Amino acid sequence: MLRSTADRSRVLLNLSRKKPVPSQPAEIKAEDLPGGDGERYILAGEWRNHSISPVLKAFGDLEKSSGSGSLEIDVSGIDGIDTSGAWLIRRLLSAKAEQGRDAKLVGAEGTIEELVGALPEKTPAPPPNDQDKRSLFDRVFSPVGKTMTEFAGDFVAAMHILGSAVRGAQLKFGRGSGVSPASVVTHIDRMGVRAVPIILLMSFLIGAIIAQQGAFQLRYFGAEIFVVDLVGILQLREIGVLITAIMIAGRSGSAITAEIGSMKMREEIDALTVIGLNPVGVLVFPRLVALTIALPLLTIVANLSALYGAAVITLVYSGITFDTFLSRLKEAVDFSSVASGMIKAPFMALAIGIVAAVEGMKVGGSAELLGQHVTSSVVKSIFAVILIDAMFAIFYSAIDF
Repeated sequence: MLRSTADRSRVLLNLSRKKPVPSQPAEIKAEDLPGGDGERYILAGEWRNHSISPVLKAFGDLEKSSGSGSLEIDVSGIDGIDTSGAWLIRRLLSAKAEQGRDAKLVGAEGTIEELVGALPEKTPAPPPNDQDKRSLFDRVFSPVGKTMTEFAGDFVAAMHILGSAVRGAQLKFGRGSGVSPASVVTHIDRMGVRAVPIILLMSFLIGAIIAQQGAFQLRYFGAEIFVVDLVGILQLREIGVLITAIMIAGRSGSAITAEIGSMKMREEIDALTVIGLNPVGVLVFPRLVALTIALPLLTIVANLSALYGAAVITLVYSGITFDTFLSRLKEAVDFSSVASGMIKAPFMALAIGIVAAVEGMKVGGSAELLGQHVTSSVVKSIFAVILIDAMFAIFYSAIDF
């Protein structure tokens, strides 16, 4: 008898240090029953997922073999079993039953009998594939119709988000405004101020690349000075706001979808509804306002950074000084070039915010759906930004702006 807790702990430690007995792999062999009126399959070892591979070939041969008389499957020698081993035994029983033989388990104790008995006698048949039975018209136009239906649903949801956001920002129940200015300022900091470094870097590199490639091509015509016109007009009218909006769609749009989707998964949005608040007005409207303010300001930062990058490159590769660059830029760029890019920014910001909010509201109860909708939010936002840019380009061309 152990005299103290220290003695008991010492014994338990010694027992835990003993090497476990290695498990025997699964084994199966067949023999004839006494009298020759049937067969007996003797199973032994560990019938688990990691130890049944040595018997799979022999098991398949026995499963397909034909015979007569009764069949006994002796499982008394099995040391351990899991669902994989039990499924093999169930398959063997079902295969022999289909051959008309009387198959039964011998030596089955509680665990083995319960596992084998819980499995179905036959594998459920896969559902019928009706895709091949559809007509050619149905197979071609069904995806198109489904896409159009989803697009219509997204448009209705976007209009609902926009209307609810405006309505939720109004006075309600006499408790003051539904939007806190602190919330708007916080989101401006997250979406605008914290995005300045990456916007500066990307725009500087893009401006430098455009200037470098333009200078190399215009050098053949002796017109390197016109690279200033190229960079100025292209950056201010198109590239500046477009690249900035795409960056914000990937950075802030995905964050909006993830935040709202996580709230939807944790039922926080339902909680806001229960206490009498408009979730769209409380959650979406501050983000829309912040995006609408931040994106034009980031566009200005991007334009300045890109022009500075272009000035540095033209100085290095073409010898155009900063004074020459600025004087040429003043001649090439007018108010319409600056305004045409800035006018697009608020519309792109609204599109990014609305698409991100719609995708966030679609999130269900799984993390997989959250990832899918975040991805869909970024893709749709970038598509919407490019579409808006194309529509404005057509509009500006029509009015000669």
